[in-house]
Amino acid sequence: MKGDPQIVRKGFGLKQEIAGQLSSDYASGLIDRARAADYRLGWPGLTVRIAKEFGFCYGVERAIDYAYETRKKFPDRRLFLTGEIIHNPRVNLRLREIGYLFLDGSYGSTARYADLVPEDVVLLPAFGVTTGMLDELKQVGCLLVDTTCGSVLNVWRNVEKYARDGFTCLIHGKWKHEETRATASRALLHPEGRTLVVLDMAETEEVCRYILGDGDRASFLTRFADAVSPGFDPDRHLERIGMANQTTMLSTESMAIANRVREAMRERWGEAGLEGRFRSFDTICSATQDRQDAIKALLAEPPQMMIVIGGFNSSNTGHLTEMCAARLPTFHIEEAGHIESGSRIVHLPVGSRVPAVDEGWWPAEVTEIGITAGASTPDREIGRVIERLLQIRGIEDSAPG
Repeated sequence: MKGDPQIVRKGFGLKQEIAGQLSSDYASGLIDRARAADYRLGWPGLTVRIAKEFGFCYGVERAIDYAYETRKKFPDRRLFLTGEIIHNPRVNLRLREIGYLFLDGSYGSTARYADLVPEDVVLLPAFGVTTGMLDELKQVGCLLVDTTCGSVLNVWRNVEKYARDGFTCLIHGKWKHEETRATASRALLHPEGRTLVVLDMAETEEVCRYILGDGDRASFLTRFADAVSPGFDPDRHLERIGMANQTTMLSTESMAIANRVREAMRERWGEAGLEGRFRSFDTICSATQDRQDAIKALLAEPPQMMIVIGGFNSSNTGHLTEMCAARLPTFHIEEAGHIESGSRIVHLPVGSRVPAVDEGWWPAEVTEIGITAGASTPDREIGRVIERLLQIRGIEDSAPG
């Protein structure tokens, strides 16, 4: 695809022209103040501490920049997204407002792939798309604007190398996630490419038991039916393994999974055979790692409570929530509106797919709150959350500390 004139990968050079609109849509003066005040804001009766890495990462900023540049470049052409550009509902709704239609039917869009014509423009999201979807879009002949994150592209390069060299790609990720599906499809570009996705250490242990000869073939294929590539044969395709990750997974878990598989392969094939049968590299993106490290630093002197802001379907936000919830009361919300009052909040509990309502979530004695946000969360929404906290406590933001 390199040099393909049908695919734009470097934007349109209109960053200055869209800067004002981006600032208006996503910036926050309150968050700018927080950065200038060493990520700590104080008022009588409330202190807010913010993790020192939070919110939009470079890949997300780039994807949004390209979306706005594309709108500026083609004011009269139809613009489409294959699905969410990032996992943040406010950002996706804003793109819908400026004219983007979602080909997966989300955000009220009725557009479908069958509607596309060569004159249309289609944005590929930051997660990337499967090779099959890319081929379909190219056959239509429309212009494609590729916002795939560089960290994801790095994973793809390594996965393709695994497949070329005859290694099964074992991915730590969520098999339904757009990024993981796109990554797995890269291995299948090669005739012998095979993939297996594991969610956690429990699934990894099932894989390791099979590697060590203690698994049942039928049970294995049933458990991983949705997580393996077509024609996967555990008796053959677990003999050579290359590790990869969905870039937004919890880094400590990814490393533990890689070490466990390495240990099993060593036990099965011996130290001498390990080099030719096992490969691994770190595919957690730097922004994900930075946000997880910032949470560790914040929790070294923990606040009384944490609020984590980000899409309920955001993997990296979910992992930040897990880290916080292991230490102190934590609430994962998508937006300021989920804080309905000082006694009622809508949030996504760790391990749940269904939002819950918590009554009495903010006790009067809690006066220090920590905040962080996933890599797809704009500063403006983080600022709104802080403003909502002030409103609930009846605090005027006239002289922040």
